[in-house]
This record gives sequence, structure tokens and C-alpha cells, in this order.
Amino acid sequence: MINKNIKNYGIKAKEAFKILSLSDNEQRNNALNETAKLLKGNINKILEANKIDVENGKRKSLSNSFIDRLSLDEKRINSIIDGLIDISKLDDPLNKDLGTWDRPNGLIISKISVPLGVIGIIYESRPNVTIDAGALCIKSGNACILRGGSDSFHTSTILTNFLQQGLKLAGLPETCIQIIDTTDRQMVTELLKASEYIDIIVPRGGKSLVAKIQEEAKVPVFAHLEGICHIYVDYEANLEKSIKIIINSKMRRTGICGAAETLLIDKKLHRDSIHKIIIQLQKANCEVRGEKFLKDIESNVILANEEDWATEYLDAIISVKLVDGVQQAVSHINKYSSQHTETILTDNEKTANYFLKNVDSAIVMKNASTQFADGGEFGMGAEIGISTGRLHARGPVGANQLTSFKYVVKGDGQIRPN
Repeated sequence: MINKNIKNYGIKAKEAFKILSLSDNEQRNNALNETAKLLKGNINKILEANKIDVENGKRKSLSNSFIDRLSLDEKRINSIIDGLIDISKLDDPLNKDLGTWDRPNGLIISKISVPLGVIGIIYESRPNVTIDAGALCIKSGNACILRGGSDSFHTSTILTNFLQQGLKLAGLPETCIQIIDTTDRQMVTELLKASEYIDIIVPRGGKSLVAKIQEEAKVPVFAHLEGICHIYVDYEANLEKSIKIIINSKMRRTGICGAAETLLIDKKLHRDSIHKIIIQLQKANCEVRGEKFLKDIESNVILANEEDWATEYLDAIISVKLVDGVQQAVSHINKYSSQHTETILTDNEKTANYFLKNVDSAIVMKNASTQFADGGEFGMGAEIGISTGRLHARGPVGANQLTSFKYVVKGDGQIRPN
């Protein structure tokens, strides 16, 4: 039996979806732009709510990387606002003709994009997900029920309130976007059972959260697993460019899923170059873990173990391994990667192409930071997550990935013969 509260959320979402799914692009964009204005005019209120969450997190002795994901400042809020505006400028993802063809019997068949329905979004400590997810659902005509982590409760709640006000100002139901107003973890379990009301679940968080959701959900799930992202430095890489990319991939923001966690280095790279890479990582206050050979090169390297190759640190730590060329690098990545994002650093086009073709991850890159693994950087305005699965969507999940399709068949009296 479905929890009464979840049932109420579900009924309201289904009713709101009927209206939102039939709204035009201009009305949906108005909701996003009105929300952007509200956020701009209420930055101090948002910061006050976020301060409560951050101070609570510090009292719980949450990690620095966790606090970083949780924290907002004026710059980050303005980035969220820019994302809203960018999403509003995207082409309408709905009612797109994905292909039309004529049949010999005169039938005209078209494949037309439509919303998915009601989306349940379960996430942890990043309050910006509240706006990103809500905005992408509005743009794509989907109602959504948000369940943010308890550590970001106050921030996520106030941001949802502004989304709802934006919807109302645009003449759309406020219940297009709802947030579960309790930190009771049992509500997550109940949401996962609500197949009568929820069409798809999108989890965004750590490995344990996603594993729980995949195990318990009676609703289809867009898997957003951990980000065990790799960098491979080929012996034909430009060293100076490579060091900048490595530092950025690891240290720009250590607590996001696009941060690099393992660095693979071609054995053919000169010993002095390997030493320079390690020294620059350490100068950036990154702990380097590696094999004995690397410790011989630089004594401050901490010996790595098997567990390191399969660890998402979400911290200023990187595991480093020497490999015998691109083939061994690919083998290592395909064994330990979470299939999120991997990058190769090389000036050899043939080597790069081998890597890009053979690495089995949602995002593969050449000579670029893994921290570009982001829907906003892909021109999607924002993302609801990075899907590491294979069904329906893979990679950044933006507005277009939150649609399905239906077939529209037009005839002129045709009947099917016996």
C-alpha cells in the first residue's frame, strides 16, 4: 500500500502534468525566466537558508568536499540563474518531428517527442540540483517530485518555493514541481514503490544511494553512479598542457562526479616528466598514491593498494599507475571505471582514436579536462545528472533526454487486408 503522503504528492503531480505537458514553449520559458528573477532578487534569503545547512553540516563534522558541494555563494547562485536563462533559450524539446515517412499504402507515420511524465528525483547534498532538475523538467513538460538530502533541506526547500512561484506567475500549476517536506528516509522507500504515480526515478548521489534505489525501485531508473574518472597521459602528450589539464581535472572541484580519481601514465614517458607531474599535483595540495616505482621517483608518494583503483575519493587524492601504452590503459579503465568520463592526453591522432573508440564510458575526451563532463558545458543549460547506464539516455541528461516519443499515423480511410 502506498504511503498516504506520497499518494497525495503523486495525485497532484499527475494532475499538474496534464496541464504542463500541453503548455507551449513560451509559457514554460516564462516560468523559468520568472524563477530567475525571483532568485536574483532573493540572493540574501537563499544564502541565509544555505548558511543553516552548512553550519549544521560542520557540526556533524561532514567532510570538506561534502561542505563544498553543499555550499552556495553569490557566484554560484548567479551561475544557477544563468543556467535557468540558458535552459529557457534552448529549442523546445517537445513536439519535435523525429522522423516522418510514407508507407506504400498511403499512411504517413511520424515520430513525435513527448514528455516522460512524472519524474521522481532523489539527490543528496548539492542544492543546485533542485533548480537544475526542476528547470529541466519544466522545459521538457514533465512534473517532478524532488527529494533532496537532509543536509541541504533548508536550501532545497527555499529554491523549490521560488520555482513554484515562477510557475504560478507563468500561469502554470505550482504542483508541477513539489519537494517532499520531511527528512524522513522512509519517504525515499515509499517514493520508489509509487509506480502508479511516478514514471521514472532519477537518483543523483553516492554509490550507496544509487545502489539502494536500483535495488528497491519498482519504477524505471536513470542510473547516475559514482564518477571514477580517469586521465591517461600518453608518451606523445604535450607535457605543459597535460599538467594543466591534470590539475584542473583533479583539483578544480574535488567533490564533483567529474573530478579525476585515477591518473594512468605511459611507461614510455620520461622519468623526469613523470616526476614533474607528481610534484605539480603535490604543489596543488593533492595527495598522490601510487606504485613503488613512483615512490622511488618521489618519496612523498603514498603506496596504493588494489582498493585505490576502484575508489571515488571526492577529495584531494589521486591514484597514479604506470601502464604499458594505450591498450593497457584502456583495459585498466574498462575494468575499474564507473563508465562516467575518461580523457586521453596525446598529440598522436591514431592513439587518441583507439582510446576514444575502445573506452566504454558515457563520455570520452581527448586533451580536455574531465570537469567538462557537465550538461551546462555541453550546451544543455544544465543537467539532471550523468547517466552511466545504457537505456534511454547516456551521459548528461538534459531537457531532450527527458522526453520519449509517440507515433502519429495519418491515413485516408485505409484498412488492413486479411
